[in-house]
Amino acid sequence: MASTTAAATAPPRPLHLRSPSSLSRSSLAIAISAPALLPRSFPSLRTCVAPLSRRRHLSVRCNSGLSPELKSTLDKVVTSNKVVLFMKGTKDFPQCGFSHTVVQILKSLNVPFETLDVLSNEALRQGLKEYSSWPTFPQLYIDGEFFGGCDITVDAYKSGELQELLEKTMLS
Repeated sequence: MASTTAAATAPPRPLHLRSPSSLSRSSLAIAISAPALLPRSFPSLRTCVAPLSRRRHLSVRCNSGLSPELKSTLDKVVTSNKVVLFMKGTKDFPQCGFSHTVVQILKSLNVPFETLDVLSNEALRQGLKEYSSWPTFPQLYIDGEFFGGCDITVDAYKSGELQELLEKTMLS
């Protein structure tokens, strides 16, 4: 394990190649990530690879997290509805297979439920991950409590646990 860590943190070694055709895939990956390490005998490859390494791939991520206002809103939503599904898409037009599966389960149980489309609001999507401590969608809330995602819902449906919980919730 220590040798793997040391190898991962060690700087890449210069490539000593006889000809451009001798570049293997792994050597080319090193060359693309560090064009300065290419031997001077391959100027055409250096000029071709260098522009690739200067490109910066931007990754936009909302780090705003869970604001007090969003937390308050989510608290109200999950406590004012007996069953709430935060999903990708809508009840009538789910945008992912996992959301579709949970919608079909709830519909098959004839349970009234509300849905919120997390794709329509980035702040909601990111804040909800923190609110529930659950990284994926859909997220099912029953009686004000986070129940789980698709896999947990499917397992609970198959075991009968979901039906029991929903019956108890609807009677309360």
